[in-house]
Amino acid sequence: MGGVELRQLSYFVAVAEELSFTRASQRLRVVQSAVSTAIRALEREVGAELFDRDSRRVALTAAGAAMLPEARTALAAARAAAQAAAGASGEVRGAVTMGALLSTGRVNVPRLLGRFSRRHPHAAVRMQYSPSGSAGDVRAVLDGRMDLALASLAGKVPAGLAHEIVTEEDLSLLVAPDHPLASRSGVTLADLAEESFVDFPVGWGNRTLVDRAFAGAGLSRQVPLEVSDYGNARALICQGLGIGFLPSGAAGDMPGVVPVPLADPLRWPVSLIHSTARPLSPAAAALLREVHAELES
Repeated sequence: MGGVELRQLSYFVAVAEELSFTRASQRLRVVQSAVSTAIRALEREVGAELFDRDSRRVALTAAGAAMLPEARTALAAARAAAQAAAGASGEVRGAVTMGALLSTGRVNVPRLLGRFSRRHPHAAVRMQYSPSGSAGDVRAVLDGRMDLALASLAGKVPAGLAHEIVTEEDLSLLVAPDHPLASRSGVTLADLAEESFVDFPVGWGNRTLVDRAFAGAGLSRQVPLEVSDYGNARALICQGLGIGFLPSGAAGDMPGVVPVPLADPLRWPVSLIHSTARPLSPAAAALLREVHAELES
């Protein structure tokens, strides 16, 4: 046997993440037949089928699911080794994948990325926004799809995750101008129990924080409308279709809605996270330093 090749592992990870040979080939920028051939060769090498595939779907087998985290770790180690060798001259090279949030408080992400790019012109940052919010970012950091991320963590920090809170702000309660709560000088969670909410999907840090606050107070609430951006949240609240919580930094510039003080404010943290199971590549370590520099500026 010739042994497993890194190219085969990279093709395998692409198919596993896309669950499509067509999309994987487009992502890899190679012809689909090359991806299929590489996967078949990898399956022969490991002695097991890695995918169940038919004309309608592609799914990981038990063997494929077991192999995926190890394949990601192997690819990350290979990238780190190549970047370390390239950086022996003191020049940072390679790519960093960073997860981000819609709102990052006092962390000015465009500014820190601009500074990183000027200092390290041969390194590149890929910034991603997980559709499943901070919960998705945590999974991506733990399994190696992201090098580091700005995420909002609520509750217990998962094992294998390094984190530090880099900023914190209140969540603002927003209502329509003609809403009965708009004239109130302050409200409690109990005052909101019968309201309909505009909120973000389960897994987003601000959603988790609010859900836990209500559950901790022995209250339930209705969330008939879920959105994935602040603009749509504001528009729906403005139309009187619900009330909602947004980070105060994002809520400050929103016309057409009224902030209502909460008697016991909900503090929303943003953390910088990365895996403790894998060493940061030189490029990822350099980006981490830029985040800290941004906080000190």
